[in-house]
Amino acid sequence: MKPFLLSSSLPAAAAHAVVVVVAAISIVVLSATSMMPVAAVEHTFVVSQVKMTRMCKQIPVTVVNGQLPGPTIEVTEGHSVTVHVVNMSPYNLTIHWHGVYQLLNCWNDGVPMVTQRPIPPNANFTYRFDVAGQEGTLWWHAHDAFLRATVYGALIIRPRNGAASYPFPKPHKEIPILIGEWWEKDLAAVDRNFTRGHYDEFSSGSTINGKLGDLFNCSGVFEDGYVLDVEPGKTYLLRVINAALFSEYFIKIAGHKFTVVAADANYVTPYATDVIVIAPGETMDALVIADAAPVGRYYMAAQPIQAPPPDTQTPEFATRGTVRYYQHQHTRNNDDAVAPDMPDQHDTIKSFYFHGNLTGLRQRQRQRARVPARADERLLVTLGLGSICRLPGRRSCKRGDHPESMVVANMNNVSFHDAAAAAPLLEAHYYHRRGGNGGVGTAGLPDRPPSAFNYTDPALIPFGPQEMRLEPTRRATAVRRFRHGAVVDVVFQSTAMLQGDSNPMHLHGHDMFVLAQGIGNYDAATDEGKYNLVNPPRKNTVLVPNLGWAAIRFVADNPGAWFIHCHFEFHLAMGMAAVFIVEDGPTPNTSLPPPPPGFLDGRP
Repeated sequence: MKPFLLSSSLPAAAAHAVVVVVAAISIVVLSATSMMPVAAVEHTFVVSQVKMTRMCKQIPVTVVNGQLPGPTIEVTEGHSVTVHVVNMSPYNLTIHWHGVYQLLNCWNDGVPMVTQRPIPPNANFTYRFDVAGQEGTLWWHAHDAFLRATVYGALIIRPRNGAASYPFPKPHKEIPILIGEWWEKDLAAVDRNFTRGHYDEFSSGSTINGKLGDLFNCSGVFEDGYVLDVEPGKTYLLRVINAALFSEYFIKIAGHKFTVVAADANYVTPYATDVIVIAPGETMDALVIADAAPVGRYYMAAQPIQAPPPDTQTPEFATRGTVRYYQHQHTRNNDDAVAPDMPDQHDTIKSFYFHGNLTGLRQRQRQRARVPARADERLLVTLGLGSICRLPGRRSCKRGDHPESMVVANMNNVSFHDAAAAAPLLEAHYYHRRGGNGGVGTAGLPDRPPSAFNYTDPALIPFGPQEMRLEPTRRATAVRRFRHGAVVDVVFQSTAMLQGDSNPMHLHGHDMFVLAQGIGNYDAATDEGKYNLVNPPRKNTVLVPNLGWAAIRFVADNPGAWFIHCHFEFHLAMGMAAVFIVEDGPTPNTSLPPPPPGFLDGRP
């Protein structure tokens, strides 16, 4: 193992902690080493709690290397990454490398009790993965409870031939823009409350690159905001990441326009727009030319989007930073900054059209990026809320906001639950895959919902007799198996069951071709003819529109156990998730290798 690299940006206490751990590294073997090529990039992530003060309140915040957001990982396509995670926080955690394919490397995907056991406090774990066949903007985040609200950062994969090989003009600078939330709460406690059916927990603000901005104040003193300094006439590539837990966002810069050139580390046909719409889990790369007249100061605003009534209205907070031309870089007063006209927070149709206007850039497609002409398997998966009986073992209880039942989220009326797991699903699958049930004691994810109904009827949003008959939900570790190489079509259908939200669905280990989307109920007889099989966008996170549907196609060619879930943290905590198990292929190059040396050490 290579030695830890101690960053000079580490707080003194954290750096000392790393030294202590490094001294014992040969004894503590929770490391997921592998036989990959020598790492081109190596990082040490020290996860700890630091005290931060915002809006006159000092709270402990769980962060990486004392930073919010955490460190940016930059790597060249085709190389590998090594990240040593030292957990000095009081919580169990894992790190997920969001959007990284992890080809034949599912062990390093970083999902607790799906691919690995969590890293306990005062322990360490080393992730190793490569980024072959990918370039663009991805990100990393904690995958435990609500900790990803503060444990996250950008992961940028650069072309092996440099910026000159971009399929767009080489920018003057590249700037990560991470949208997040500020929580004045114990995030682990928030997660426990959600899993127990208590859903009245909300953030206190939104952030751009960790800063609240001047829409928030402490006793009348404005909070610091993010500032992007620009030169007139120069072009900037904004790598926008939505790391928030609860909200999709509109992003605008007054006096400027965007050209979207990539989404989820896949190039798209350049798309000119004055607003970026981005859901949790998504990334958008957009060019901005500093051509505003007059030169001066212009607000960059992020406005949360919320489903309109009768959906429950929750606290949602806009934030803003500043785009500042160099001639004004010594000016601190924002009184002269120009603010953009923002869309209405309930304008979900603008989000629908933004995502519908994205198409793949055909001349940059690799072989793996070509959409297959036909599907082998088809699923219709409803996304919504339902209820389970609070008393264990009971199948019958009173519904409709009655204390006997608890609201949960589900996929086809199965709410994901792994509390009884004796081992991570991947481990059980790998070592018992030839057994009668594959070695995983789970419930199958049905191909269709248990009953058909008018999925998007707004009358189902409030509690009442119409929705009560549809509430009953099963709680289980939902799994769906696919043979290696199967081409799979999934229609995700958002429902009006107790809410009318959109649903950003994230599939680990694969990209999905977004073939079509629509408002209302999916109808195969008419909607399948609308599929884009020529240049669909390729995404790892697909936004299923409010009271609408999205049809995707993916190739199950990456063996392992892959989490699929809504990237709204409240939906994930409530159970809107499942695991797609891709079986081994016929050759060693199409089969999952054994766990890396030391991976299973320290099992409880």
